[in-house]
Amino acid sequence: MTGGGEPDFEEFVAARGPRMLRVAWLLTGDAHQAEDLLQTVLAKVWPKWHRITADNPEAYVRKALVNTHASWWQRRWRGEVPHGKLPDTVAAPDPYDAVDLETFLGAAVRRLPARQRAVVVLRYFEDLSVEETAATLGCRPGTVKSQASKALKALRAQVPAAMAEGGARDDRGR
Repeated sequence: MTGGGEPDFEEFVAARGPRMLRVAWLLTGDAHQAEDLLQTVLAKVWPKWHRITADNPEAYVRKALVNTHASWWQRRWRGEVPHGKLPDTVAAPDPYDAVDLETFLGAAVRRLPARQRAVVVLRYFEDLSVEETAATLGCRPGTVKSQASKALKALRAQVPAAMAEGGARDDRGR
């Protein structure tokens, strides 16, 4: 390490930055908020970098992303939420009404409570084990399992409704 750990930090950001940005995007659901979240976390960890590199820096930054996002989520005003469907003003059917399954699932994941969303992102998008996820979130493996179960149940409940509306389709076009 030379210069107070700055080259190691720059190497880490260059190598792991895109992956950490993906985690941030999956947590926030918005590219701009994800960039803000990642920059905030990197600004927080940079002064401590010489201490962090002795452990697992990727796990430390991932945990900082989850914790910072949770604190943002608790303080954020969520604004107005529409509670009804507006009537169609166009007589012709829109050929783009079909919702892509990936887009639908992204929106469904973002509707989950923050803790469940973090578990889903870490377990299924980051492919961490139950134990690694528990260590990142600072909880027991049983909590990860129960939160994952609740999240998957909520997601499964939303998918059939979307498919019945003709929104999401499977690989066979159904």
